[in-house]
Amino acid sequence: MSPLISLSAREIAKRVANRELTAQAVASAYIEQIQSLDADIQAWQFFDPDLALKNAKALDQKGVDGLLSSIPVGIKDLMDTADMPTSYGSPIYAGHRPQTDAACVATCRAHGALIMGKTVSTEFATFKPGMTRNPRAPKHQEHSPGGSSSGSAAAVAANMVPLAFGTQTAGSIIRPAAYCGVVGYKPTHGTLALAGIKALSPSLDTVGVLARSVDDAAFFIGALIHQTMTPIKTGQLRIGVCRTPHWGLATADSQRALAQAMKALEKSGAQLHDLTLPPSCEDLTAIQIQIMAYEASAAFAPERKSHAELFSPAFSALMTAGQAISGIDFAKAQSQAGKARADVDALFASCDAILAPSAGAEAPAGLDATGDPIFNRLWTLLGLPCVHVPVGLGGCGMPVGVTLIGPRWADLQALSAAHTLELALR
Repeated sequence: MSPLISLSAREIAKRVANRELTAQAVASAYIEQIQSLDADIQAWQFFDPDLALKNAKALDQKGVDGLLSSIPVGIKDLMDTADMPTSYGSPIYAGHRPQTDAACVATCRAHGALIMGKTVSTEFATFKPGMTRNPRAPKHQEHSPGGSSSGSAAAVAANMVPLAFGTQTAGSIIRPAAYCGVVGYKPTHGTLALAGIKALSPSLDTVGVLARSVDDAAFFIGALIHQTMTPIKTGQLRIGVCRTPHWGLATADSQRALAQAMKALEKSGAQLHDLTLPPSCEDLTAIQIQIMAYEASAAFAPERKSHAELFSPAFSALMTAGQAISGIDFAKAQSQAGKARADVDALFASCDAILAPSAGAEAPAGLDATGDPIFNRLWTLLGLPCVHVPVGLGGCGMPVGVTLIGPRWADLQALSAAHTLELALR
């Protein structure tokens, strides 16, 4: 493996800016890594090494231009790309060629990033798994990489790229990050534009990133929103520990991960206290499911009319469930979500960040399902910034970790808490 693979995203950009590295050298190192590993992992829906090298050569000829200069980035196959096919994880769109880039992809290019290819997504970012295998699985075993950002999480975990886009409507960044043992960062809802991304549930859909470190995740999203985000280590954190209403579904592995994270934070100087969500949050999981189904059935009306026979049974069931929800019930659900957001905002008067489980268990064995987002749905509905931090391994040798959650529009606060934990666990 090339030593370039071990460089952080921030370090790659710095060395390219200092002319110590070329985009072509970086591209070649990562192309070699992809070609040596992806036959087994299958993280990529589309990868053309010649195109990657061509793009790298163009970056070198143009010269250093942008904060993300020559950093290889994987693009989730839910996002439009003008020079690569975009299938949204569905046979309906096999061979589909968008005319323009999604807004976040265009911004990436504008900052000089090296677009490496398209990573596998589940069907329309929902339930039906893609072909990707978890690179952390013990030898001769298959485990899910999670979903829907399956390929992105697996590609980062296997060092095929240092950064890859993900999207989250329920748990599609945090859960794959947890299963693959990488950092996952879901920003505050609305941080990055959704233009050019296949909509599932616009009031929930959020663009984020899978990365190898909290700092890289912050650096990447910060560049895209024209904001310097450098997480800092702090010993004065106030952490509210929220086991959520679903704690009974957490396995011993997930419970140990939370306990280990608590111990590490306390050793770093943080003050921890138990945090109970207000009564307005009691039904948030059911409300998230209701809002997602209603909005998805509206978003996919064209496909439902022309290609419903190509939906998976699970996606067809989501369409049916959404059509059964009235506009009045949808409005009530959104109203209750708004009340819960205000109540949870008030909780941050007593804490800087909330610590919670990322997943109920290690990645499930087999490739037939992508796991349960039960521990992610409520935080997504609340629109809060979430950062998954790997903690260790469970009983089956698969990664486990925790989520740090911050106040809305205080993403750096959540990232700094996550960075503090990341350092404390080393």
